[in-house]
Amino acid sequence: MPTINWKKEIKPLLKKYKGKKHPLAYNNFYELLVMVVLSAQDSDRHINKLAPELFAAFPDMKALARANEESLHTYISGVRNYRNKTKWLLTLASTIKDNKNIPTTLASLTKLPGIGRKSANVILREMGRPAEGIMVDLHVVRVAPRLGIAKGTDPKKLEQQMMEALDTKDWGEAGMAISFLGREICRPSNPKCEECPMSTVCLHYASLEK
Repeated sequence: MPTINWKKEIKPLLKKYKGKKHPLAYNNFYELLVMVVLSAQDSDRHINKLAPELFAAFPDMKALARANEESLHTYISGVRNYRNKTKWLLTLASTIKDNKNIPTTLASLTKLPGIGRKSANVILREMGRPAEGIMVDLHVVRVAPRLGIAKGTDPKKLEQQMMEALDTKDWGEAGMAISFLGREICRPSNPKCEECPMSTVCLHYASLEK
């Protein structure tokens, strides 16, 4: 199979999803940060459902910094791994203290508890900051090897391979575009290959045609 120029071939996918807001229904970057922490190993839909009451109680970083475990549990006890997430959010809030102090680089974001590279890449993308990596969530872990842009199942290795394959200027949109593709078209079973903008270069689709 000829080597694929992913810098060029990713363009239709980037165009399809460019600028599409993350599925977490946040209103500001404080809410985004909190919701990203809460959504790890839980669903965006679930976090969106509990967010209004949570943010009515804790409308900004200052309010969250005054919270305690018991008061937070009232709102997030249904979230997966909520005890650890409560500790992370309280530490995070006492560190940042004010909405205006929310970090805007990968290094400073990943120093915060509960924020790994995936979460930091999401936050930077939604903030419109320069990308320093590529967001790899569970959808990207499934879809990137299907497409053939990267191999394996290790998120860090997948991210590294994609960073090497794509233009730096496209890193910010590429992860979310592949994630949206996985959510909407390239489903785990019965992917809608006929609707896919990547079908002409997709490894999985090529294997189906044989």
